[in-house]
Amino acid sequence: MAEFEAAYIKAHASGLLKERAEEARARLADCDICARVCRVNRLKGEEGACCTGEDARVCSFQSHFGEEAPLVGSHGSGTVFFSFCNLKCRFCQNYELSVEGEGREVTAEQLAGMMLQLEHLGCHNINLVSPSHVVSQILDALCIAAAHRLSLPLVYNTGGYDSLETLRQLDGIVDIYMPDMKYADEATAREYSGVPEYPAANHAGIIEMHRQVGDLALDAHGVARRGLLVRHLVLPEGLAGTAEIARFLAENVSKDTYINIMDQYRPCYRATGLPPLNRRLTREEYLQAMAAAEDAGLHRFDERRRWHT
Repeated sequence: MAEFEAAYIKAHASGLLKERAEEARARLADCDICARVCRVNRLKGEEGACCTGEDARVCSFQSHFGEEAPLVGSHGSGTVFFSFCNLKCRFCQNYELSVEGEGREVTAEQLAGMMLQLEHLGCHNINLVSPSHVVSQILDALCIAAAHRLSLPLVYNTGGYDSLETLRQLDGIVDIYMPDMKYADEATAREYSGVPEYPAANHAGIIEMHRQVGDLALDAHGVARRGLLVRHLVLPEGLAGTAEIARFLAENVSKDTYINIMDQYRPCYRATGLPPLNRRLTREEYLQAMAAAEDAGLHRFDERRRWHT
């Protein structure tokens, strides 16, 4: 690739970043930041489904080596784990954060400081985990961090239930989009994650993400600099709809989509009493999912993919 410059650097220099931050903050007064469109006034402390008011909550931030290979590289991905989530997945593996809200409220200055510390640690990127409900707060912090010469690629690591308007506000700011594609079926999404119209919102969002950043591009060391990276967790008995998701990506996004088809499902949170989610994935189920993705024409898979015994 040519020499890389994070998208938000140009946006900061032109004043676009500040403009987008102000627009997003104004939307908190009648909140439609994520696809739930709760319409609460977060600027007055009201909370919608995300249980988050005016300030973001952060559980932790660290150099993380458990992410996809193109994000981890040799020095780790600089992850910021936000508390709460706009999904209510009954099998969430991080429910202490996403449901119980483990963490603390932070100011924009504190969040910017976290980003700058992660850059100082040598991380390859700033990886915002569960950002859909705190985009306004992220943009406020990014204005501060950019003024202090933050220069790492920005990763938007989302559960895939995003507002299209919000994503458009992030055009020219986010470098790498990493959305989940959790379900192909609307009724399944309602039952297991408590959200309406997940596939429609998910599909529209991913098309917009790809329009902005294109296929995943790597540097000479295999580290991601820009583009789309999709995550898909295979569920027991094909509940996630892997074949349909793979076909959507191949036919409507790109056959060169980089995808991590994950095999690590295990019963967590409320899934222990919820068949068929009350058991681990089988090897056969995972291999069937991989075959479906390959049959659809996808070919860029995360190199860490493997069957966990």
